[in-house]
Amino acid sequence: MPAARTDSEIAQAIFTVNRHAKTAPDNQYLYALKKEALQKMVLQNRARKIGLHFSKNPQKSQQQSSVLVQCGEYYFHLLPKKEDFKQLEHLGELNSSYRNPPSRMNLRSAKAILTEFTGLHPKEQKPVKRQQSYTPPRSDRFYSNKKSYFD
Repeated sequence: MPAARTDSEIAQAIFTVNRHAKTAPDNQYLYALKKEALQKMVLQNRARKIGLHFSKNPQKSQQQSSVLVQCGEYYFHLLPKKEDFKQLEHLGELNSSYRNPPSRMNLRSAKAILTEFTGLHPKEQKPVKRQQSYTPPRSDRFYSNKKSYFD
């Protein structure tokens, strides 16, 4: 049985995964880990939904809201569900002066903690088999017995 993780360890792991997901080329698994971990923390009453914020970068120029979740000393945003609009207060604009506390956890450790906590594993990707293009033998490419116009 894996060791039980503290709320602060899980919050720090979520923060680390979220920070890396913002710049990762393939970030789907990282965002899925964040979402699953936060939802599980909320269900276990180890994190709480604070309210709704207007999104900083709305899609298609339409105003959107996101749910502010407090987990330990850290704050995160999740996409809202229908019931969130009915149950949570709207806090208006995001306060950009607030910053989460610094974290000193590497991505590998953070992913391991959240994978253990959520049971969510990355999909195995099959290596892409590249087709080899035909390259004629060297003698055929450079030394030809064909006569040219100048011969």
